[in-house]
This record gives sequence, C-alpha cells and structure tokens, in this order.
Amino acid sequence: MKNVTLSADEDLIEKARAIAKGQRRTLNDAFREWLRQFTASDGDVHSFDALMIRLKHIDAGGHFTRDELNER
Repeated sequence: MKNVTLSADEDLIEKARAIAKGQRRTLNDAFREWLRQFTASDGDVHSFDALMIRLKHIDAGGHFTRDELNER
C-alpha cells in the first residue's frame, strides 16, 4: 500500500473524522472506499444509473416550466 499526502481544510477533516468514527471506521478506510468508487466510475451509463438510484429519494416537488427554471 502506498502513502498519499493530501491537503484539506482543517474543519472538514475534523468533520470527516467524526463521521467516520460514527461509522466505526477510520478516515483512511473512508478515503480508500471513496478512491475505489472514484476509480470505478468511468462516466459510463452504469455509473449514471447507480447515481440515479442513490438519489431517488430526492424530490424537487414537481415539474417546472422553462420560465420557472430560469427565474432568479
């Protein structure tokens, strides 16, 4: 296994550590899992489908017209 040094905001690192601890794993384990997922997703249809399945709980509240979508 190869060591990698990364730089990130200190607050984000602490939040990530807390989340990982809550999941009973280390930040290194969480990063390794993310790296596996990141390298497995090559932008193909399967990756898109998997993303849509993971996000199926999100509901925008209905369909919107083009004008509604462009309102600021």
